[in-house]
Amino acid sequence: MSRMLPALLLASAGLLAPACAQPGTNEQVSSSRRNAVTEAARKVSPAVVSVVVTQVQVYTYDPFGGFGFDDFFRDFFPRRQYRQEVKSMGSGVIISPNGDVITNAHVVQNATAITVTLPDNREFQAELVGIDNGLDLALLKIDGEDLPAAELGTSEDLMIGEWAIAFGNPFGFLLRDAQPTVTVGVISALHRDVKSGRGAVMTDMIQTDAAINPGNSGGPLCTAEGRVVGINTFIFSHSGGSEGIGFARPIDDVRGFVAEARGAAAAHSSGIRTAIGCTVADINSLLRARHGLAHSRGVVVTAVEPGTIAERIGLAPGDVILLAQGKVCRTARAFQQLYEKPGAAVDIVIDRAGESTRLFYRIG
Repeated sequence: MSRMLPALLLASAGLLAPACAQPGTNEQVSSSRRNAVTEAARKVSPAVVSVVVTQVQVYTYDPFGGFGFDDFFRDFFPRRQYRQEVKSMGSGVIISPNGDVITNAHVVQNATAITVTLPDNREFQAELVGIDNGLDLALLKIDGEDLPAAELGTSEDLMIGEWAIAFGNPFGFLLRDAQPTVTVGVISALHRDVKSGRGAVMTDMIQTDAAINPGNSGGPLCTAEGRVVGINTFIFSHSGGSEGIGFARPIDDVRGFVAEARGAAAAHSSGIRTAIGCTVADINSLLRARHGLAHSRGVVVTAVEPGTIAERIGLAPGDVILLAQGKVCRTARAFQQLYEKPGAAVDIVIDRAGESTRLFYRIG
């Protein structure tokens, strides 16, 4: 009898449930684990992607270490530049089943190649469709159908204090895992005008204390209903990690940007075809970002047709036209007019990846 007393006391205190009650209790516990956050994560996570970017960085070697001797010795020991490919990583979110992906402009700036990886480990090469450095937004396109797409909400009726769920791939190179990370907080403030770490003043931002870490940039910020209301953009931090002060671009701004980017892409996709078999266009911010150009003005080759003079001379997409037939061509239309009736030779000087090259081809 004395051995049964402790068990009876525990049972009366509710700490030891009868064996017959365990199945019902387990069901209640299991049910309580499912909440708005877990449902939102289940709904949004398949559309959250990793964005791996290849960029070419230009480094300058100063043989005198910046001590001021260069002015005297520059003719004998000139500074040397060299280029090196580097990779960086951010996040993004698929917003349409046919492959539209939103991320931050600073994630893909000056990219020479962009790879998008889905949580199911499918990889796609992405095309940069549009970019806006002022909003810090970029629109990518991947070639797919029936892709998982997140539902877009509105940032118009957000409430301070409501749940905010941030998705992304922080420290993705270390984790080696395409599954997104989920962090939870609240909407801390609305309509913030703040100066980002890159020096730009970002207006009308959403502030949240949901943890946003390096690599989260470009991922979605969602409500408890699983609707995207912002794109994670930057944080305030002394350590480089999350300190509970993060900012997201409102989704209503994103909608406007996407519409403009699609329209601009359609307007510039055709370019101007020339009689020598290449298509050229005036350099703009989209083409500059797409081809990683150092030039902000001028003429860039956007396409080369096989079997044409342009292919035989060695032109390639991304080449910036410096001179044609010894003349400076500042517009695509001027370059086209120069070759309406090609003469005995085609003589073009281009800038390709920072190096000037003369391309010469004799016709006939």
